[in-house]
Amino acid sequence: MGLDFTAIDFETANGFRGSPCSVGLTKVRGGRIVAEASWLMRPPAGYDIFDHHNVRIHGITPADVAGSPRFGELFPEIGAFIGDDVIVAHNAAFDLGVIRSALEVSGLPGPAYDYVCTVMLSRRCYSLVSNSLPFAAEEAGVPLVNHHDAAEDARACAGILIDIAARNGANSIAELYLSLGLAMPRQEAFDPATGDLSKASLTALAGNSGNGAALVRPFQSGWPEEGLNPEPNLDAEPGHPLYAQTVVFTGQLSINRPDAKLRSARCGARTENRVTARTTVLVVGDGFVASDLRSGRLTGKARRVLEVHERGQAIEVLSEGEFLQMVGGAEEARGLPVGAGAAWAGATAAGA
Repeated sequence: MGLDFTAIDFETANGFRGSPCSVGLTKVRGGRIVAEASWLMRPPAGYDIFDHHNVRIHGITPADVAGSPRFGELFPEIGAFIGDDVIVAHNAAFDLGVIRSALEVSGLPGPAYDYVCTVMLSRRCYSLVSNSLPFAAEEAGVPLVNHHDAAEDARACAGILIDIAARNGANSIAELYLSLGLAMPRQEAFDPATGDLSKASLTALAGNSGNGAALVRPFQSGWPEEGLNPEPNLDAEPGHPLYAQTVVFTGQLSINRPDAKLRSARCGARTENRVTARTTVLVVGDGFVASDLRSGRLTGKARRVLEVHERGQAIEVLSEGEFLQMVGGAEEARGLPVGAGAAWAGATAAGA
């Protein structure tokens, strides 16, 4: 087999990952792009309120999708385009989660997919201050002009995997994973009528009043309160992008830092209050985007990260949007720390 796959990117209307409003797909055969598709869509009924935080990122409004089919009506076409391909996405857990949650709340079953995460591969194969899509795409030689346009993002994601495979002398995804000592992750088939729902869907269903209002994130103002640093969840999924990482937050987030720290710990991360030699991830609020690393619109902690990165310390910078994709949207905040193991039920002192 050659280097064959379909890259995918979703944009969502609000903090619930089951609220897709656009999708882009890029099909690759033999390491070359052979087809592309993209659609606007209305999110599933009851989950179609547009959060201003999301609109600020991708620019899609309710008026833009007013005449479009809902996700459940459109998925047969999306699924037909993907076929039996491996799905490739930048932060694949989010995009696979979009498919699952949006189908679940639509009352529809979903197929199994093998998938590849180019964030994880970028971390392994590149040495970047940020593995966000624009930085990884530039490193891969496929610069991204219009980030958060789903079609362009899917095309850039495809280019990243093509580049990483070439750098590793791999002619297929199987060869690439073998050379890196990795196992291919898989999302199993599901049917909401007969099986368990995902945690994201359960939380959204429990909190949704029917008009989606609970999915909209309130704006947090004032100086951020650090809160306690909870112990990492030792039972978290080792393949999660934040597992075993040491995370620090800077700037104003749309969620409060104690919640952000709990979500990180749930995924197996350790949180701290300042950048040290242990720091591996810095999450930046205040509307930060990857280009700010070059423009100089940075907090003191972010400038510190650039300094230590130049000296060889591997620290990755994430925007709040990327962080929320990794740890779950706003709808999951109400569930914290439900399901947390005893390993992280306690918390250390704030300065620990």
